[in-house]
Amino acid sequence: MIVGRRIALGGLAAVIALAAGGCSAAAGSAGAAGGTHKLTVAQAETVYDSYVSASDSDAASGNAAQGLTRVAYAQWYVTKSQYLALSATGTPVPRYRYGQPAFYVPSQTGSREWFVVTVPRQEVLGRQLSATASTLMLFERPKPSLPWTVIGTAALEAALPALARDQDGYAVPVADDDTGVVLRPDALGATQAAVVDEGPANPAAAVVGEGPLTTGLYGSQAAQASSDQAQGLQYQWLLEGSSYPQFELKTADGGALVIYAMTLNTTTQHADTSSGKPSSGFPISVPTAFVPLLGATNEVGYHEVISDWTYEYVAVDPPASAHDAKIDVIGSGGGPTYGHAY
Repeated sequence: MIVGRRIALGGLAAVIALAAGGCSAAAGSAGAAGGTHKLTVAQAETVYDSYVSASDSDAASGNAAQGLTRVAYAQWYVTKSQYLALSATGTPVPRYRYGQPAFYVPSQTGSREWFVVTVPRQEVLGRQLSATASTLMLFERPKPSLPWTVIGTAALEAALPALARDQDGYAVPVADDDTGVVLRPDALGATQAAVVDEGPANPAAAVVGEGPLTTGLYGSQAAQASSDQAQGLQYQWLLEGSSYPQFELKTADGGALVIYAMTLNTTTQHADTSSGKPSSGFPISVPTAFVPLLGATNEVGYHEVISDWTYEYVAVDPPASAHDAKIDVIGSGGGPTYGHAY
């Protein structure tokens, strides 16, 4: 059984209008076109270097409490859940080796400061290294009196498009209600969610490209629903927006790179639990990754198991002038962040 956005509309314009007012309501765009170079590239480099050094020290010592002070928003919930899972299995906190970073520091207005880094990263596995992953890191400081934190990371599935630069070499921010792109950035998350929840038959697929983070995610969730149905269970999923801030940078072709957070909420339940016990006589299993996240060790899925993920997504929103262009979700990062069984 699939629960999602039942979009049955007369045209693509209506789909976009619904998305703009739907589940992707973010805290607002962090940038708008124009502004001064409040944060310099050199300052951003210092912030990045400090984070890499400090976070590695935290990981080496297993200092989860200190590590959590260096992240915020979606990244805080993902990191906290990772620490819980690692602690439950006695696994050391991962350490990383970083390559040469590239910095995208926007000219800004207002008090919020932020910048993006892309860097090749490898996890240190004893004396070996994992495969290299091109990683996007989002740094933010809401106001000068607060510390810098990483608020999102994502592994890129495709190369980052060329980004626009001003005459001083700084990145150009985009407003979340910009209409010069295929889809207003503040409607992008909801439109992606419509495809993930309903599949390629949803009208939103007209502006969202196929891929592992759109139609592929729909396929994996639909497969889970079919598997559970064969066991007499009902599986439901819903990708929805968050209140975390959204960030956009202009691409060299006039489009936008959009970075935003979403949650994937899932439930598995028995068809009939009115008697207080599962009608089929067995408790629902809690996915292994979510066991450390349960509020109590004695939680049992007699009725329902809830398993939620938090993700940071990176998408390319083409310019409105591009012929037949679609949104391309090119990166994601995150993991399990909430589990409950009863």
